[in-house]
Amino acid sequence: MTWPAAVLSKIDRLRSEITARPRVLDLFAGCGGLSLGFDAAGFDIVGAMEIDDLAARSHAINFFRGEPQSVIDHHARPRDITAIDAEEMVAELNLGTPTEAFDVLIGGPPCQAYARVGRAKLREIAEHPQAFKIDPRANLYLRYLEYVRRLQPLAVLVENVPDILNHGGHNIVQEIVEALDDMGYVARYSLINSAHHGVPQMRDRVFMIAYHKALGAQIHFPAATHHCDLPSGYEGTRSVALKLIDLFGASNYVAPDTGHAGLPSAVSASEAIGDLAPILLHREGKLKRGARRFTELSPYRKSPAKGLSDFERAMRAWPGFEAGEGVYDHVLRFLPRDTSIFEAMQQGDEYPAAHRVANRLFEQEALRKGIRRGSGEWVRLHRAMVPPYDPSKFPNRWWKLRENGPSRTLMAHIGKDTYSHIHYDSAQGRVISVREAARLQSFPDGFVFAGTMNPAFRQIGNAVPPIMAREIAKVMKASLAEAIGTAVERAAAE
Repeated sequence: MTWPAAVLSKIDRLRSEITARPRVLDLFAGCGGLSLGFDAAGFDIVGAMEIDDLAARSHAINFFRGEPQSVIDHHARPRDITAIDAEEMVAELNLGTPTEAFDVLIGGPPCQAYARVGRAKLREIAEHPQAFKIDPRANLYLRYLEYVRRLQPLAVLVENVPDILNHGGHNIVQEIVEALDDMGYVARYSLINSAHHGVPQMRDRVFMIAYHKALGAQIHFPAATHHCDLPSGYEGTRSVALKLIDLFGASNYVAPDTGHAGLPSAVSASEAIGDLAPILLHREGKLKRGARRFTELSPYRKSPAKGLSDFERAMRAWPGFEAGEGVYDHVLRFLPRDTSIFEAMQQGDEYPAAHRVANRLFEQEALRKGIRRGSGEWVRLHRAMVPPYDPSKFPNRWWKLRENGPSRTLMAHIGKDTYSHIHYDSAQGRVISVREAARLQSFPDGFVFAGTMNPAFRQIGNAVPPIMAREIAKVMKASLAEAIGTAVERAAAE
């Protein structure tokens, strides 16, 4: 079989340069969770595509730090994948010819973008990529495939939510695998929970790894490093997501390593954020409404109650992203109504329990003040103290972290509110801060988020946990290194 010359050239380059760092393009990059993991595993992040202006700037200031401001500003430009072709992207970054620019393509097309395309139609669009423009927002993963076809990377990574395995009766990932097969790639995918890999968060995501067939590379997924018994809700979600796997042949799906009881327990919330300073400004009447900027240093606790955990040490000393005496984004939202509710909630409580707590506190306050039930004053006090959401319709809207267990999944919605992650410390009576969210997502303390509080929360919730990305990247690096040693000779012999 004759392999594309560009693919063989990339293999030869990496083979001849013993210390070569494979060059990565991160599509739908966000602030850079995937990029950070790949950087830590020995890859070179040479470019990114991100449409959100602040997320794009976060990526640029972290991965091109030390470069002239003009270079950072150039990489910080928001870029729309539906409007920029692969050739234009390579030209903008001044990286030579498209097929020589990148060795690895990584990214996760937005989860809200999936359409019911069908396998035959997907192949047709992959061959005629302009067809995606009929409805570009609904088919962004097709645009990703077009970038693969144009750039001819050696390896590809796709990350996404479990629903991608069962979207309107379609296993989108299996359809992507088949389209990649037509392009000369072999691919496998798995549904992995980050808590099994050192992230203090129970986060299920699909990872698909593909290598060009010229490599002859073996596809592996990382072995679990931690043990975690996932709550029943995660198992239910997994069952729905995996329902269609057998319909398309299980050979492309790889069951994840979920660990065993002999491994360390999953990193807990207290092990992740316990060394960050308590925040009491809201209890002292010193916290006001308005944008939160990251201008004030919050020193670390001098002597955390349990000493520093391995995770906390790693977050302070991540190579290239080391922190100093503290952090600058340890800020939170102004929620004056809810401090007493947060304080009275038990760890693990959800919104129905919070609603009951709020009503109890309200009844006590109304009795103390002698307010007549049903009066105007009674109604006003109720509105001031009790959240308005129906507990039967929003059972999971609020959640108080468990001190001795990992967090629930952080979502982009934390850019709007953080009730889904209430701090376990009742004495503080608050939701988590930006830096605590970053820690739970495994961003090191030296990683900087552009913008103010709400955009930073959104960037964090949208990101791939860097530690999870690093574990995926490490097995990909090993597979590439193993395969590249003999790939050129094997291709020549064929």
